Amino acid sequence: MAWQEMSVRDQRQEFVLLASLEGANVSALCQRFGISRQTGHLWLRRYRAGETGFEDRSRRPHASPMRTSAELEARLLAVREAHPAWGARKIAFVLKEEGQPPPAVSTIHAVLARHGRIAPGAVTQGGYGSFEHDRPNELWQMDFKGKVRLRSGLWCHPLVILDDHSRYAIEVSAHTDEQALTVQNRLTAAFRHYGLPNAIYVDNGSPWGGGVPGQWTGLAVWLLKLGVRTIHGTPYHPQGRGKIERFNRSLVAEVFALNLLNDLADAQAAFDRWRPIYNHLRPHQSLGFERPASRYRPSARPYPETLPEPEYAAHDCVRRVGTTKAYISFKGRMHKLPQAFAGEKVAVRPHGPDGHFIVCYGAHVIAKIDLTSPLPQEPEL
Repeated sequence: MAWQEMSVRDQRQEFVLLASLEGANVSALCQRFGISRQTGHLWLRRYRAGETGFEDRSRRPHASPMRTSAELEARLLAVREAHPAWGARKIAFVLKEEGQPPPAVSTIHAVLARHGRIAPGAVTQGGYGSFEHDRPNELWQMDFKGKVRLRSGLWCHPLVILDDHSRYAIEVSAHTDEQALTVQNRLTAAFRHYGLPNAIYVDNGSPWGGGVPGQWTGLAVWLLKLGVRTIHGTPYHPQGRGKIERFNRSLVAEVFALNLLNDLADAQAAFDRWRPIYNHLRPHQSLGFERPASRYRPSARPYPETLPEPEYAAHDCVRRVGTTKAYISFKGRMHKLPQAFAGEKVAVRPHGPDGHFIVCYGAHVIAKIDLTSPLPQEPEL
């Protein structure tokens, strides 16, 4: 061990006094005091220069030419102050747009951390992949983020609609429930403003229904009439929902975590303030730091105020589904159809071997009929 911790100053003073004597053997003294010759000569030089304190000097450099300037740090912190959930990459892009060459992302992160803008141990969560459709409105993703309790004790159910290609937030709204009528009303407003997408991607929960054959909902039938397909995600495979899951994380970090929301009105006001920021200002890393609004255009398919009915050919065998119980009569038998089609017109068409038919709602197959099977029990109507 070099110096004894209890008397470091005294030992240094004794060393330089002995080493300064005429004919002193500095190498031997260094060995006796348990220090290197380099350290011994360092203390001798400081002693001969007039130093008497013999305290450890700071190793911090006198100048830091690579240190971020105070003005630049202030600008970094100002961007972070305006958008507390934005990370170093987004802030670097903003500075670049302003014509100011940004420091390295790691430097920006260090500045934020030094000023307490980043929680210790904070990490960035990864995504599920970058597949996207080629054009806006080919696919919208729709989801309830999951209920959030507000300060009043009420539950808020945020409904989110996101364009798959551009990540443009079509809808962010606060609701008291997750019912089909709630979704249909908000979709109607979105369709009137942005036009109709080709398809909407949803999960398998309420109110969308499960994506299994024969499991239709009134909401899905309404969308069929509008020419909008409903696509269900594969259960236990979140990869297909990566964009909207990432959006939901941003919603939590940039709205719920930064605002005190008492009721649904507060929540909706916060959503309305944030959505333009997300669509028009916030650089999106997976878009090469473009904004969603730069890649989105409304659909060329307008919303029809009069809901269209499916069209059938003159040779189709058309039946009206019962309004109370969803049955049709065909070839002397009663055949059960999904309840969501109650009161609708369907067509029965031959398909495959003799005695086999499909039941279609417009161009969509909704059921099959096999007349070669034993006669089922007559339903009670």
